[in-house]
Amino acid sequence: MSHYSRISTNRTVLLNRWYAYRSRRQPSATGFVSQPEPRTIGSFARGRQLVSGNLLFAGYLLESETTGLWEVDAPDQAFDAERHGFAWLDDLVAVGDLAARKKAQTWLWGWIEAHGDGGGIGWTADLTGRRVIRWINHALFLLAGQDKQASDAFYASLSRQTWFLSHRWQGAIPGLPRFEALTGLIYAGLALEGREELAEPAIKALSQECESQIDAQGGLLTRNPEELLEVFTLLTWASAALIESGRRVAPAHQNAIERIAPALRNLRHTDGGLARFHGGGRGMEGRIDHALAAGPKSRAKPKGLAMGYARLYARRTSVIVDAALPPTGTASYNAHASTLAFELTSGRRPLVVNCGSGETFGLEWRRAGRATPSHSTLCLAGHSMARLASPHKVSNREALIEGPTRVPIEVEEQTHETKIEMAHDGYEAAFGLTHARTLELSDDGRSLTGDDMLLALDEAAQQRFDRTKRTTGATGIGYDLRFHLHPDVDARLDMGGSAVSLALKSGEIWVFRHGGGANLRLEPSFYLEKGRLKPRASQQIILSGYAIEYATRVRWVLSKAQDTAVAVRDINRDEPESFD
Repeated sequence: MSHYSRISTNRTVLLNRWYAYRSRRQPSATGFVSQPEPRTIGSFARGRQLVSGNLLFAGYLLESETTGLWEVDAPDQAFDAERHGFAWLDDLVAVGDLAARKKAQTWLWGWIEAHGDGGGIGWTADLTGRRVIRWINHALFLLAGQDKQASDAFYASLSRQTWFLSHRWQGAIPGLPRFEALTGLIYAGLALEGREELAEPAIKALSQECESQIDAQGGLLTRNPEELLEVFTLLTWASAALIESGRRVAPAHQNAIERIAPALRNLRHTDGGLARFHGGGRGMEGRIDHALAAGPKSRAKPKGLAMGYARLYARRTSVIVDAALPPTGTASYNAHASTLAFELTSGRRPLVVNCGSGETFGLEWRRAGRATPSHSTLCLAGHSMARLASPHKVSNREALIEGPTRVPIEVEEQTHETKIEMAHDGYEAAFGLTHARTLELSDDGRSLTGDDMLLALDEAAQQRFDRTKRTTGATGIGYDLRFHLHPDVDARLDMGGSAVSLALKSGEIWVFRHGGGANLRLEPSFYLEKGRLKPRASQQIILSGYAIEYATRVRWVLSKAQDTAVAVRDINRDEPESFD
């Protein structure tokens, strides 16, 4: 008798209690659940697209109305990994009708038949953990109307994957992949008969990962806000599973949740989306609200920075700034050269953004998205403040190296405004210049004032600056101060070309002005958004000039027009999700 056939595949009392906990109501006599489960976090729009046969994974769209998911040839490894992770199951459950259930059942048992033997790209620790979580979460939805043979195949496969996780979770990369693997193992250990002994080691290992991977600010080494949200979601799910099964949540586990929650609140804009830094996106619609609602109720603010980010907030205006060094080591494989870059959101409308991660659009877009010119900060002589190393021999990932080594920062809350002063030395080695930036947000949220300086701080830096000027044969070193705009912002030059008028869909009007000494222009830009097939066209404001002296200063202000009301009732609906 094989190892797998000895594992019981029957439901246990614990499993029944677990499913009852996960569902608001019992299935009807026909076996169907009339509403999505309360912890369903999928996208209804994406679920409808899947039901209609449109497979959008990792930036690729394939049509498969009649064939299954596994008969389609994957265009690349990222597409293959995404479908093997079964996160799409959340989207089908969000739809929850008969057609969505049939599609989910066909694809799940198709995976068991084609890939359930334990080999291939789907059998990595993180993808297996992600898959096991979905199978257990949505078991009622999946098993409704299935016969004993199908049910036995489901539990046998789940048992096989649990055994695999128990032996291979250590192979997952520390960070989000390992949290996925351990959470999946905890879920399965609590749910499967005869596998209870696997839960305790996984619980201890998860506690250790919380201590080593979550810092005092509640952040991750990767400094990716969206990744932090995913880790937080996994930890709250694991906590809920432990409490429901009558087990204690380890102090390190609970403390990690309590540290992450305020950090996430600091990384959220006024529209509910996350700041887009270091490979992270805005997060799935409603995911952060759902996760925070399940976490600790305390709204204590983190002291100082949150995962290396500073947040200025007044009324309905939020400004989030990358105010720390870029990640290093393996954590830098998704890092961006974005130190001192900022994003600004007014109410429900993003205004100033960073271009974002281009990972789903191919290697060249991914590299472009990581460069300094793709962020709302200063770029010197067309160079990034850090560079990409040669691809790693095994992972084929490019680390971000030779970036800034110092980022001094000071936050000051004054009577009528909040001010942040910061600097980085990313251009000092090559040009002898330090970039210093001051941002001041007025207490009514109607004005953000910026002061950017390029400084040669000591004699050695001044000599390097002079030598660079002589080498280039120019009178100065060119700089570009960039402000990337969200695609929904309607921008045009105003006041004879000395200002830029910015119209939001809410009806608000913002105006960008500068103090002179630089050339102002509008140029095309791009917005790299996950879930779309191609980059979105946008615009950017650029202030350009030359650093000639040892100190160069550029002042600017972004403020609401005087005729823009203090409170705007934003009733314009966003456009529906699209493949465009």
